[in-house]
Amino acid sequence: MTDGLHTRRDVLLSLACVAGWGATALTCSRPALAQPAAAGQAAPVPMRINIGTLAPRGSSFHQAMLRMAGQWQAQSVRLVVYPDGAQGSEADMVRLMRVGTLQGGLLTAVGLTDIEPAIAGLQSYPMLFRSFDELEFVIDKLRPMLAQRMATKGFVVLFWTDAGWIRYFFKDPITTPEQFKHVKTFVWSGATEQYKMLRELGYDPVQMETGDILQGLATGQITGVSVPTIFALVSQFEKRVPHMLDLDWAPLVGACVIRKDAWDRLTEAQRVALQSAADTAAAEIRTRNRRESEEAVARMQAGGLIVHKLTEAERAKWQAACDQVYPLMRGRLVPADMHDEIMRLLQRYRAGARA
Repeated sequence: MTDGLHTRRDVLLSLACVAGWGATALTCSRPALAQPAAAGQAAPVPMRINIGTLAPRGSSFHQAMLRMAGQWQAQSVRLVVYPDGAQGSEADMVRLMRVGTLQGGLLTAVGLTDIEPAIAGLQSYPMLFRSFDELEFVIDKLRPMLAQRMATKGFVVLFWTDAGWIRYFFKDPITTPEQFKHVKTFVWSGATEQYKMLRELGYDPVQMETGDILQGLATGQITGVSVPTIFALVSQFEKRVPHMLDLDWAPLVGACVIRKDAWDRLTEAQRVALQSAADTAAAEIRTRNRRESEEAVARMQAGGLIVHKLTEAERAKWQAACDQVYPLMRGRLVPADMHDEIMRLLQRYRAGARA
């Protein structure tokens, strides 16, 4: 079960490229002149912060970031947003952040895992999170621990967000785990442990580069792939893999991060104001993208996509198959301590604890 053992490295970049999104760097306008500091307060620190993202130009992600940039201007901080993967893949952007060419990035869990491996636990389990409420509860409880780990790697998390659920698309109708074992399912060429695990479980993974997904679907080299619905819509997946399984496979989790040394150079007043603007952007991204994720399914249905609704018995079979995978992932795809903490928090939530 891929992408829920899953999400491939740089899948968004590949889909962005095949959809024809150009690599254009957009910047906000010149920042307004800072107001004189009040007596006893530190003067604002003028700064330029470059942030890269795979989010396409004009997308909800990008629009929210530009609005955040406008708010940051008032604090003498010029936020320059590079969308469309203009700075390369998420792995490339992490490297550019480490050397200081970029000061930040709006990344999925795939790129964030290159900084801190524990983050893989937020997006790697198939059918683990049953609702966005569960996901938000777990992230909220993990926030202090993840903030500390990211800080030791030299980064500050400005906000966490998500963009709806990842879903599975197939060439033929697939409604049971038994049928899924005959699907040639995409696995990123570098995901060696994921590939091995799927083979051990009796599935038929096919390793390839993400840029080869559409060709693989066209030639029959692969017959199934899991992707965010928004990107499936843009790539017209309903024409290549016209059957979608109505299961919330995994959330597409992301975060906006900034180099700690850049953040630390700002005054306390600047950090408070910038964080407030970042919180607003996070809420906007989360709300709009969850809605657009569902709207994408409806639009693909109008274009011929067949959505396979499951009975409770069928859904239970998928859950049982996924439950088999979780212990195998511990210490192999997700660090053991992160795995244990996520499972403990979900047990707490499902037992009624909400605080």
